[in-house]
Amino acid sequence: MAPLPGAELVQKPLQLYRYLLRCCRQLPTKGIQQHYKHALRQSFRVHSDEDNPERIQQIIKRAIEDADWIMNKLRMVPVEEATIQLLPSSRS
Repeated sequence: MAPLPGAELVQKPLQLYRYLLRCCRQLPTKGIQQHYKHALRQSFRVHSDEDNPERIQQIIKRAIEDADWIMNKLRMVPVEEATIQLLPSSRS
């Protein structure tokens, strides 16, 4: 099950980026939303020079699977626990 309708239509990196931003809007708190938006931007920049079509499709598939996992996890956990579990620890 995909986190939002339309995951099966994602074929290009820009479509993936927009799709994942819509997923971020579904997250319960602003802090979690900001965290995943930041991670999304960083990942998009890291892979922006990728030109292998097979690799691009692998990245798209994995990103949708990861978004699905996060969204399903949040559906099962109260907001307070989700904030603790999904945001990285402030301690290093």
